[in-house]
Amino acid sequence: MTILDKIVQHKFGEVDIAKKNTPLSVLKDMSGFSRECYSLKESFEDTSRNGIIAEFKRASPSKGLINGKSSVAEVVSAYQSVGVSAVSVLTDTPFFQGSLQDLTSAREVLQIPLLRKDFIVDPYQIIEAKAYGADIILLIAAYLEENQLAEYAAEAHEIGLSVLLEVHNEKELEKSLHPHVSAIGVNNRNLKDFTVCLETSYGLVNKIPDKYIKVSESGISEPKTITELRSKGFQGFLIGESFMKQERPAEAIADFVQHIS
Repeated sequence: MTILDKIVQHKFGEVDIAKKNTPLSVLKDMSGFSRECYSLKESFEDTSRNGIIAEFKRASPSKGLINGKSSVAEVVSAYQSVGVSAVSVLTDTPFFQGSLQDLTSAREVLQIPLLRKDFIVDPYQIIEAKAYGADIILLIAAYLEENQLAEYAAEAHEIGLSVLLEVHNEKELEKSLHPHVSAIGVNNRNLKDFTVCLETSYGLVNKIPDKYIKVSESGISEPKTITELRSKGFQGFLIGESFMKQERPAEAIADFVQHIS
């Protein structure tokens, strides 16, 4: 069983518990559910922003604890201050040490789009994402069927959420090109063994229709990599571990952005 298999299997149990503890009716009564979302598309059209989707991530299955000290509010505020286009927050607890409270804490200090980074296996999580402050959800083609991708994207669109749809190869891409998807993210990290290869992005960028925001995810640790990815056609760059592994993530991203050409 791969790491991804274990995460997804565990997620079904988590969702069942969440449904019992917090029914849909309660989620829909939360203030976050009624708010108007920030648009991912509009944020990427804003030329004052740099295309980075900066991530708050405490831990990962492959690296273990990455940063157990920095506060969500402090880090994401710093991300926003240097012109990122969106912020991503991990909400998975068992494998990434995140939480829905982290999402809410980020929402309280942000005026840009916020991505709930998690493993969605049920429409309940889409409602949950908006209720706790997200503007964007992540759908992962590696484990969702084509009909699920289409259904979940449509449901997200209906309540005002943007959709970042993540792929790892051409087969996954082919089943992911749905009208309610805002961005296609190419994850350079293999979710089966968590190895990273930027060639995954370079091989898929020209196969993604231009109507989607093209995002390269994972393995971006140097400013020159963004320059190279931009030259190939990417507009977005999801980066987290590179900043979070530093003792002061806020200073790390400020320095990083200064060196983007």
